[in-house]
Amino acid sequence: MDNLAEREVSRLLSLWMLAPAGANVVMQLSRPEVARGVLESPVRESSLRERPFKRTRTTLAYVGLALMGTHEERVALRRSVDQQHRRVRASEPLPYNAFRPDLQLWVAACMYVGLRDGYRVLYGEPSATLADLHYDNAARFATTLQVPEHLWPVDRAAFEQYWRESLTTLATDDDTLRFCDDLVHLRFWPPLFQRLGGRAHARLSRGFLAPEFRALFGWEWTAQDQEWFDRAIRIMRKVSRLLPPAVWSVPFRLVVAHARWRIRRGRAVTD
Repeated sequence: MDNLAEREVSRLLSLWMLAPAGANVVMQLSRPEVARGVLESPVRESSLRERPFKRTRTTLAYVGLALMGTHEERVALRRSVDQQHRRVRASEPLPYNAFRPDLQLWVAACMYVGLRDGYRVLYGEPSATLADLHYDNAARFATTLQVPEHLWPVDRAAFEQYWRESLTTLATDDDTLRFCDDLVHLRFWPPLFQRLGGRAHARLSRGFLAPEFRALFGWEWTAQDQEWFDRAIRIMRKVSRLLPPAVWSVPFRLVVAHARWRIRRGRAVTD
């Protein structure tokens, strides 16, 4: 990652940074066209419903390579994603196309917000200089999805304006509501995952959402919920400090190493 020290890279790749992941997907699906693309996608081999382990692996590979990959690796990654996105389109009843820059920009923006919020929760508010570096590197979430560089807001202030304006375009429907409820309760995963962590994951995911998103999905958020969330975050912070960030980043780095292995052998990252 450009101009980031190794310790900072390890922080960004820490497993604890996945805490907002469920909320992040919910935010992405708050754009109706993105939601229809996911729910109606013919790419069954990468469906979160049908292959949650594989979808998680490929998503983490995307995040890792977009942030820390070489130019050549990001080109190969984009080519893999494009192969799947070519099949994700429809003309009615709601037109969508996975190649639309505005939709790709929204997805990338949500990914940046997840990175930003996860960092603040785990490590505190970064300095302005570090926050700018995080933002500049996060632009790769967009450009690796073929969003032209000029469409990524020029700085964090411009991004905040884009984000505020985007919040006025959110909408959902019953299918998306059911999908997102299943998602945050881990119902796409084996039953053991749901029993052990479904309720906690749902509560954590709702906690990472801004009030606008919770209201959109009709998810109540009480003072008790906030107390639980704050307590969970305090525990996460304490546990994350038991080991150096480099240790917590090992699983993420292994996923990235596997993706690089695929690229070297001419295989698609998304296979």
